[in-house]
Order: sequence, then C-alpha cells, then structure tokens
Amino acid sequence: MTLFTLLFRILVLLCVTGVPLAAQATYPERAVTLVVTYPPGGTADTVARILAPELSRQLGQTVIVENRGGAGGMIGGASVAKAQADGYTIMLDAANHAQNPALQPKMQFDTLKDFASVSLVQRVPNVLVVRPDSSIHSVADLIRLGSQKDATVYYATSGTGSAQHLAGELFNALTGTHLEYVHYKGGNAGIMDVMSGQVPMMFSSMGLAQQHVRAGKLRMVAVGGEKRSVNVPDVPTIAQSGVPGYASYEWNAIFAPAGTPAPVIERLNQAIVAVLTQPEIAARFSEFGGEVIGSSPAELEAFRRAEIAKWQKLAKDHGLKLDQ
Repeated sequence: MTLFTLLFRILVLLCVTGVPLAAQATYPERAVTLVVTYPPGGTADTVARILAPELSRQLGQTVIVENRGGAGGMIGGASVAKAQADGYTIMLDAANHAQNPALQPKMQFDTLKDFASVSLVQRVPNVLVVRPDSSIHSVADLIRLGSQKDATVYYATSGTGSAQHLAGELFNALTGTHLEYVHYKGGNAGIMDVMSGQVPMMFSSMGLAQQHVRAGKLRMVAVGGEKRSVNVPDVPTIAQSGVPGYASYEWNAIFAPAGTPAPVIERLNQAIVAVLTQPEIAARFSEFGGEVIGSSPAELEAFRRAEIAKWQKLAKDHGLKLDQ
C-alpha cells in the first residue's frame, strides 16, 4: 500500500465518521450538554447536578444539565439518539432505559443500537415499606397475605412502568403472590398515601423512603438490593427473606449517541470515574441510599443488556403491559 493510498483511506474514514481525529484528541473544546431524561427534582436530576460541577472540572469545559423529561425517559432519549455523535450531547438515564423495551409497544429509538455506554454511575435499591402499625413485619408475612385468594393486597407505585411498579411485579413473579398495584403520578404521592393508610405498602426508592423511616412515619421491612444496605444494615434483603434471585434497583448511567468515537467515550468515562472516586461525592450519594459504581463502558454495556433481557423475560412470561 502506497503512502498516498493510506492517506486517502484515512481521509475517507474521517469523512464517514464526521469527526476529525484532531477534534477527538482535543475533546472537549466547548461546553457539554448532559441531558437528564426526567423532570427536575427527582433522583436522576439530583445525580446529574451533583456530577456536573465536578465533571466540568475534570473535562475543563462547562457541563450543562438540561432536563428533557416525559414518557418514562423516552422523550429525552429520542432527542439524544438523534444528536450528533461527537460527545457534546450525552445522556443521564435511569432504570427505565432497560425496562421500556419490555413494556413500550412503540418506541422512537432502539435502546441498544442508538446509544453507546459510557459509565454506570450509581444504584439505589428499592425497599419494601409499610406504616409503623402495619401487620406486615416480614417478607414472609407479605407472601402469606398476598397468596390469599379471598384478599387483595395493594401496593403504591410511582407510575405505570416505573421501577417501583416492576419491583412489585417481580415480587409477584418470584413468589406466586397476586399483589395489585395502585399507580400514582410520582413516588411522593404514593408514599404519602402509604403513610396516611390509604395503601398498605410500597416498593419505594430508598432515597424517597429513608427520610420517612428516620422520622418514624414508615417502617422498612426489607431491601430490594443484592446485599444489605450500609444505610440500614439491620434490615434484611428480600432475597435473604425467602425470595432468592430478587433484585430491584433504581439506577443511573451515562450514555452517548451511537457512533460516538471510542476516544471520546474513553475521555468521558475517565472523567466520570474520577468524579465518582471522590469520597465527598460518594457521601452525597449515600444520603439518598445511592451506591457509587463508576463502571467501564464494557461493564455498563453488559449490565444494561442483562437488565433488558431480565425485564423482557418478565414481561413475556407474565403478560405485563402498560395500562392504556
């Protein structure tokens, strides 16, 4: 191969990718927009706003948080899927990233094909909470109540198709219970009705529940994570309590549009991991039950594929569909 031919092929490659090598090497040269696929005030928004200032320092450019909420993360997701794959528009998404493909009959993008994995940021276990005066003191109590055909046990959710909704459906699938959901417009509304006695229980995000547990307004029966939480080490996991294999989390991860050059992905990943290894950042996440991860792109890719497969199997095996 002649030198001219080699240079010509490199030029063609750069034209195809649309991202010059020089631009990749000096990335970022301007502000980066971090799209949060949920409205302000929730866990995803909080995580993004904790990350953004430190990520700006690591990258040497401003990271702008932009909320594009709606449709369980799909409105923001659709916008990022169509964005230029140059690293200047990235996305912070949540568990719905892996759950929507199982439940949404029509999506404007292909979750696996349209996004490149950057880093898994953190996980927050869902927790089973009841009023302090509830007769449900253990997972065994709930299984016993939920297995009775002549009684209906309701649980609150933060909305149809939410991580908390699927936490209950997963419990039903693994235990043979028939708990019935009551959907609310957000976790706060649901947990308020649990505290008031309108609904007996909820599979809530730990971040939302623990403040009410500390105030004595709720009692935590079990944790939905794979291991006990350092925040509540005396509370057993659902898996330890007779439901092996149970694991339910709210989680957050950062993705980029598919086709984003590998050097840009690597630069973003290094910056994110550097932020997440700071003890003060881990302490802030711990305040709402978050477990800092800081994965490699390959680890996040394996994680999200496993999560998508898990929820697709659950939906198929148990005929789960979003309420129309």
